[in-house]
Amino acid sequence: MPIVINYKSSSLKKNSSNLVLFVDEKFNILTLKKHLSKPEFSYIQDLIKTKDLKKKILIFDINSKRKIILISLKKLITSSDLENLGAKFYDLFKENNRNEFILNSDTISNRSENSIGYFLHGMRLKSYKFEKYKSKKSKNYFSVNVIGKKKTSTRDQVKFNSIEEGTFFTRDLVSEPGNVLHPDEYARRLKSLRKFGLKIVIYDEKKLKKLGMNTLLGVGQGSIRGSYLVTIEWNGLKDRSKPLAFVGKGVCFDTGGISLKPAKFMEDMTYDMAGSAVVVGLMKSLALRKAKVNAVGVVGLVENMPGGNAQRPGDIVKSYSGKTVEILNTDAEGRLVLADALTYTEERFNPKFIVDLATLTGAIIVSLGSEYAGLFSNDDKLSKQLIDAGESVEEKVWRMPLNKNFDKLIDSKNADMQNINYVGGAGSTTAAQFLQRFILNKTPWAHLDIAGMAFSKYGGALNSGGATGYGVRLLNKLIEDHYE
Repeated sequence: MPIVINYKSSSLKKNSSNLVLFVDEKFNILTLKKHLSKPEFSYIQDLIKTKDLKKKILIFDINSKRKIILISLKKLITSSDLENLGAKFYDLFKENNRNEFILNSDTISNRSENSIGYFLHGMRLKSYKFEKYKSKKSKNYFSVNVIGKKKTSTRDQVKFNSIEEGTFFTRDLVSEPGNVLHPDEYARRLKSLRKFGLKIVIYDEKKLKKLGMNTLLGVGQGSIRGSYLVTIEWNGLKDRSKPLAFVGKGVCFDTGGISLKPAKFMEDMTYDMAGSAVVVGLMKSLALRKAKVNAVGVVGLVENMPGGNAQRPGDIVKSYSGKTVEILNTDAEGRLVLADALTYTEERFNPKFIVDLATLTGAIIVSLGSEYAGLFSNDDKLSKQLIDAGESVEEKVWRMPLNKNFDKLIDSKNADMQNINYVGGAGSTTAAQFLQRFILNKTPWAHLDIAGMAFSKYGGALNSGGATGYGVRLLNKLIEDHYE
């Protein structure tokens, strides 16, 4: 549902419909006396005694066209608290056909001017719906007029908007079905990002063969669609300082290949490209807000199909790094895509760090469910920064172990390594241990396994179910706090 937000300089009319006011957590409404007519104040003062004050939002029906909504704010409130309140506010009214509100920012006392910005940000993030293929689309809408002296600055409006646009772009990509967003179409869509000032370079199969990216190409060779590596550069600094690098797995649909997946829930594998979508959404966000940073996104785009030319279990391929891999299971394909992408990113861009994102293993869902992404890293500083950023925006990560003792589980008798741990156990860790072998120059690196976070069947605090866009806000926060 679209949300239209306007900042008004005009004063509040006493009879304005659907008035939103903020109070302290004890619902002390004396501070609101000057913002309400006498009859309304008396009415609310009497009625509030019958309300459940443990609720964060109280609604008072003045008449058929007018509501007064009180939102409680605790004394020590965080930006995430405000975003969640905005999302909850949206949820309460989203079913109405016509929603027009006046929000009085002057009732937010002793808090930053950005409080309104975070509240509205939460509303917009929660409002996302993917209705592209529905013949009957929702006609509901939200109109919010913000009055009062406390207004989000133009700079912060740009920041919030850029994060929303990046997150929504990520959700759009993840929500697309595999017959629409195959690798050829995905690569074409990335070209459109050039209009935002991003440098886009697309490597097709011919170029990838010349580069020797055989682990990436092997995944896609059973599909009639092409395979691609795409680099997305944002140069927000005039100097030539090392960029921050973000690498994403873009398996547009994953059947498992010859090691075919079970039919049940295979349709969910349209979101096996979510890691790449996060990278793309992040890069769009950085460009929209003109981030003062140099950054590069690298995505490998393939489709894993069981065709006549598909990769077989037992095949041995040589990666871009020169290391050889024995393919024991063609459904452990994401790590093969990332292997070539990681080595190329490190060699080509010499970045300050690399963060890769992938819906890599079902094992991480067994470990962490849908509450945390799995974090694997060779660098304590980068890990702490990611953990702190995740806590701040409630896109949490949990650090998991890496250790040389796990290497024996992926060593191969016939090649330098095998792509799965055939013995079983430690599935997420051995996958990360595999990826670490393709970081050749000790670049600080972190791997985020987002298999449990990229898609939600039941919705979350800031999304209504489906593609979550998890990772865009996390990485934006990482950059904003530590690298700008």
